Amino acid sequence: MTTDPTPEQTPRQEALDEARMSIIEHLAELRTRLIYSIIAVFVGVIACWFFRDQIFTFLKQPLLMAAPEGQIELSNIHHKDLAEPVFAMLKTALVGGIFATSPFTLYQLWKFISPGLYSHEKKIAIPFVVLATLFFFGGAAFCYYFVLPYGFKFLMMFGLEVSSTPQLMMSEYLSLVTKLLLVFGVVFELPILSMFLSAMGVIDHNTLLRHWRAAVIGSFVAGALLTPADPMTQVLLAVPLCVLYFISIGVAFFFARKRKEKEERVMKELDELGE
Repeated sequence: MTTDPTPEQTPRQEALDEARMSIIEHLAELRTRLIYSIIAVFVGVIACWFFRDQIFTFLKQPLLMAAPEGQIELSNIHHKDLAEPVFAMLKTALVGGIFATSPFTLYQLWKFISPGLYSHEKKIAIPFVVLATLFFFGGAAFCYYFVLPYGFKFLMMFGLEVSSTPQLMMSEYLSLVTKLLLVFGVVFELPILSMFLSAMGVIDHNTLLRHWRAAVIGSFVAGALLTPADPMTQVLLAVPLCVLYFISIGVAFFFARKRKEKEERVMKELDELGE
């Protein structure tokens, strides 16, 4: 025999049902945004496949820049079997597709989180996408023009000192380069993340300042985990991470002040209405 829910149980059950529906709706929205992003990347990969040779040549330039003068043969890339170039070119097209469609992917990320924002917070959609794209490409450019040439040069010179000549494999080289480009691109999004969270009131500059020591240590740990085992490349990731963290503090301070000014203005308007 079933019993009717008591008046005390009904509101609780309704709250649980609303929470359950909210989670389901969020998961459905996440699935939709992921599908759109995957389709966009797939289209980008197909488009980049027709430019695979140019993209591969572009990705090889840091290695050519690192080769000592008169020893350009050290930058030659080999493949161990007949199928390796095919998979390497697919990886090249994939990375090209990810970068080419990154503005659309970032917009889908914004569409996923925007339902939980206030109307005035949704107005920063275009600045968010533009800045996030610029910082993503900026991080990849920093890696391409500074980290990779100096890191490769260090490793080449170290190998020559021990009378060892590198035999670079196509797949391993592309895996290393693409991983570092993507890592630096994502890492450079830190100020944008700080801007977004501080605008929402999730964090402020005081929170970031309290944890700056842990952030510095974490930057060097991340540099050790995400880069090859040479100190040069590790430092070239850790130092920008530290700089970006302190830039994020300034960004958080700016948005926290703007939010505080707006709250004070709203409170003043409410007080005037109350009078």
